[in-house]
Amino acid sequence: MQTITPSISQMRSARDRILLIAYDLFYREGIRATGIDRVIAESGVAKVTFYRHFPSKNVLIHEFLEYRHQRWMAWFVDALQRHGGGVKALSPALAEWFTDQGFRGCAFINSVGELGTSLPEVLEITRRHKNEMTDVIANLLPTSRHRKQDAQALALAVDGAIIRAQYDQTPDAALTALEVIQKSLLNIKK
Repeated sequence: MQTITPSISQMRSARDRILLIAYDLFYREGIRATGIDRVIAESGVAKVTFYRHFPSKNVLIHEFLEYRHQRWMAWFVDALQRHGGGVKALSPALAEWFTDQGFRGCAFINSVGELGTSLPEVLEITRRHKNEMTDVIANLLPTSRHRKQDAQALALAVDGAIIRAQYDQTPDAALTALEVIQKSLLNIKK
């Protein structure tokens, strides 16, 4: 999903370079697999500069997830609008992401899987991210007394599709299953 990651030339300050490198490495290779020394080396800053901006790896993880949240949500809302703005836009929008060469699943689900409860801020940021994603999905649905519940069900289906797209050779099965769930859910409520 090219719209999520700006190029390094767009990031001029040392703090931004560090965050962008961490963003790329944490998402691509995992948080635990990425050491601070590698982030420092690849961002081209001195160790003292790194620690001036990010006093610990936990602070950097928090900033990475906040940055990912802002970028992903902006992309998600935009992609939904590009594909018509209704609930039928969900699968084509996600298809954009799933077919991107850099797709490696949901950074939030991956982070919870890696860090579990060892870093409670990860759980808090993930809950907020998923709640905001659910709110966006709710806005795609027609007004009804089941709107929030339907949005939660679709958000759960989206998370399942993300995970399936991460391990299948193509995202086709994940997208097809999401569409089946979406159609079933919306037809039941009519």
